[in-house]
Amino acid sequence: MLRFSMKIGQYFTVGDDTVVQLDNLTGERVHLTINAPREIPILRGTVLEREGGKRPDCVTGPSPRYIRQLQWNGAKKKALSEMRDTLAQMGDSPETQLLREKLDYIFPQ
Repeated sequence: MLRFSMKIGQYFTVGDDTVVQLDNLTGERVHLTINAPREIPILRGTVLEREGGKRPDCVTGPSPRYIRQLQWNGAKKKALSEMRDTLAQMGDSPETQLLREKLDYIFPQ
């Protein structure tokens, strides 16, 4: 199996007639453009398996280096601020101190 990394706009060829290009990255999604002869079937893995096809043995799970990143937005920022405020009102017990440390570890200030 061949595994390589690409930047947006780069492509690779399969044989003489098929070109696969990386068009875009959006969050966790990769957008590919595949130019191949019409007689070559191209199926998404979920469709193949849903129709009774066998998952190819060469298909692996996500890379162990892959770490899913939280999509950050205003609502999550507000929730984090509210959690910090609530912890501040709870005093300095060992439990609340531990929670503060863990929160600061996950979301450094």
